[in-house]
Amino acid sequence: MAKLRPEQLSQRLQQGLPAALLISGDEPLLVQEAAAQVRQAARSQDYQERELYHVDPSFDWQQVFTAAQSLSLFAEKKILELRLPSGKPGDKGSRALVEYTASPPADILLLIITGKLDKGTLNSKWFKALDKVGLHVPVWPVELGKLSGWIATRLHQAGLKADSRAVELLSARVEGNLLAAVQEIEKLKLLSTDGIVSVELMASVVADSARYDVFGLADRALSGDARGAVKSLHGLRGEGTDALAILWPLTRVIRQLLQAAVHLNQGKSMDWALQQVGFWSQRQPIARNALQRLRLAQLEQLLRQAGGVDRAIKGMRSAKAWDELLDLVLGLSGVTSLHPTNTRLSLKL
Repeated sequence: MAKLRPEQLSQRLQQGLPAALLISGDEPLLVQEAAAQVRQAARSQDYQERELYHVDPSFDWQQVFTAAQSLSLFAEKKILELRLPSGKPGDKGSRALVEYTASPPADILLLIITGKLDKGTLNSKWFKALDKVGLHVPVWPVELGKLSGWIATRLHQAGLKADSRAVELLSARVEGNLLAAVQEIEKLKLLSTDGIVSVELMASVVADSARYDVFGLADRALSGDARGAVKSLHGLRGEGTDALAILWPLTRVIRQLLQAAVHLNQGKSMDWALQQVGFWSQRQPIARNALQRLRLAQLEQLLRQAGGVDRAIKGMRSAKAWDELLDLVLGLSGVTSLHPTNTRLSLKL
């Protein structure tokens, strides 16, 4: 399967669509944008119909073959889009994909969207079968050191010219969450009357969005403010915030703390460890607070809990995702869960 970087995708699609296209990665915004490019290119080439399937362990793979064989009266070409968060179709799915790609229909585009793929998946039979007929677009997160440049480029594309201090302020605010960065840029487009974004304007936008935001939630949990963190969680839920958008920064900060704790156990200094794992200077005091409160084993358990919450949100476990998010927030805040049964269940693979 030819491998493309996201920035190469548009030009490649102009040359024609493959029989299958796989987009993989854990950066939601960039995955969404790559998928949108594919759909747009397909529509320009008369793929007017789209069928979407969310693949879970109980998924009936026969649906794919049925859909591929049936076109509506109004469309001669169709997109079959499979959402496969785990990147693992299972034995039945693997056999189905191998069979499908052995003789792919001429007027069907198979678009598969997955999370990050591990080495074993890249060597699997189904992936190698797709390799013969399709394209693979692996999506990687923007490194923290390159985030300011990425934000500056997005601001320019939005018709905005930003003060360098304003760019740094937004970079520090979003800490790698590209979707949050884009949302803030959309606000700036409405608020900037002359296309100029000063540090004062950026600061006001950041302050206006701080009442119930996922970063404020993570900071309150880091600082041990369980009451404030829970209030933020309830506020975000009440505003209709997607549970995955809340889980993402929580998981990220747990990973950072875990990596820092490993460095500390190896005899490294606290300041060096926090800087090494990417905590901005203004957030190091609350990270230091958390590391004094949470031990390595506790952080490892919190990371496993976060994985369980992720599976619950995606329908891969039968569980109440918001209850488990609450337990995760309490755990990060240093409070023992009031629902130990939920915690045990979320740790199961």
